[in-house]
Amino acid sequence: MSEWSLPDFEQKICPPEELAARLAGLPRPLVFTNGCFDILHRGHVTYLAQARSAGAALVLALNTDASVRRQGKGSDRPINPLANRAAVAAALGSVDLVTWFDDDTPAALIEAVRPDVLIKGGDWPVEKIVGAAETLARGGKVYSIPFLHQTSTTKTLEKIRAAEAGEKAAG
Repeated sequence: MSEWSLPDFEQKICPPEELAARLAGLPRPLVFTNGCFDILHRGHVTYLAQARSAGAALVLALNTDASVRRQGKGSDRPINPLANRAAVAAALGSVDLVTWFDDDTPAALIEAVRPDVLIKGGDWPVEKIVGAAETLARGGKVYSIPFLHQTSTTKTLEKIRAAEAGEKAAG
């Protein structure tokens, strides 16, 4: 093979302005979830697989880099820029489409997508999930999936930083 082309999974990455056209081609029921998904870990992939099992297609909306920074997760977050986070998420078999939003919440995007099923992780009670009332009013379903693995990007970064601090102190 003399030339390499982009992997097929890159086709799953969809700018918000192209979303309407792309959504029409996805099977229903359509599941929507969102988050930073900065350093992908076992908790993320388990959660996304569970979310996908609630419908026929899963749309994952990522916070833009600016949106992540406004969440107060740390001045160096996200570790991975949006383009990289989108590509890694798109490579997962459980994810059918990856898009993004720059607002502090995905409320406007959820209204544009109009999912049949809205899902967030277990740290979000259903009544606090952005878009839940609107999704339920349309006859959709809203779920908060309990965490099966107690992992997080924040905990991973804390572990890395503690190891770095230990090396500096010993060096």
